Amino acid sequence: MKILAVVAAAVASIVAHAVEAAPMESTSATTTYHRVIVDGVGIFYREAGPKDAPTIVLLHGFPSSSREFDTLIPLLATHYHLVAPDFPGFGQSEAPPPSSYAYTFDHLATTMNGLLDQLKISKCAFYLHDYGGPVGFRMLLTHPGRVQALIIQNANAYKEGLGAKWTAIAQYWADPKAHPEVFDTFVSQAATEQRHTLGTSHPDRYNPDTWTDEYAYLSRVGQREIQADLLYDYRTNVASYPAWQAWLREHKPPTLVVWGRNDPSFIAAGAEAYKRDVPDAEIHLLEAGHFALDERNDEIAGLILAFLASHPI
Repeated sequence: MKILAVVAAAVASIVAHAVEAAPMESTSATTTYHRVIVDGVGIFYREAGPKDAPTIVLLHGFPSSSREFDTLIPLLATHYHLVAPDFPGFGQSEAPPPSSYAYTFDHLATTMNGLLDQLKISKCAFYLHDYGGPVGFRMLLTHPGRVQALIIQNANAYKEGLGAKWTAIAQYWADPKAHPEVFDTFVSQAATEQRHTLGTSHPDRYNPDTWTDEYAYLSRVGQREIQADLLYDYRTNVASYPAWQAWLREHKPPTLVVWGRNDPSFIAAGAEAYKRDVPDAEIHLLEAGHFALDERNDEIAGLILAFLASHPI
């Protein structure tokens, strides 16, 4: 019995040492949280990974924040430096009223470029999701030398990628006062939940805290005005699609498309269209909805790591 006890103690010691020496990959790079003033606005951002490693900048969607990348960041931060900001009016960044900060996608992109300038990020890959698409594409056009690679996740740049709901939104763009119901639906509790759950065959994988928190944020004083301005300005994104496509054709950056194929807002045709302008783009249509990370986080992380290993940044 004494021998067994000694053996058991030795095994336990070896296991404990191995665990200490090789921490779990998902917890081995600690995310830190920061606030800086950019363009007169307090900007919050998450950061992880070694600062001397290649950088990936992650740009979030509506109505989320950099929090949407919480589970992805640790899986990438053992290899890369990650920076994930909240846009003005979102998440933990300041939300000044529209009277003191113009909520347009041009302005969001200017502020985000200012953040990267302040952080001295001169080269990086971009992860674009939803609103992160129009913000990111504007950043690419104004600073093309900064772009090393693109990771596109349900960030649309083609008219064929617009789902059925955009017909009603186009009516709102034509006359916002005549169609208040379009905006009311856009920021409703039901729509906030459905951005996550529509298109999934695994609703049990989706944390309801996500959309209840997002809806609580949308319900804050001043948010209706901010989000109404951005929804109206979204018309400029559709008008800019040809310019973004021309940029892609000219520069042909290494491009990975990881797209929730069941997204009813930005449909799968929008993912496949990237091949038209970047023929070597790697495209993966995943069984997921608009917030594909909710359901396919580990798979997307694996695809990113493999892609960037073959296209070093």
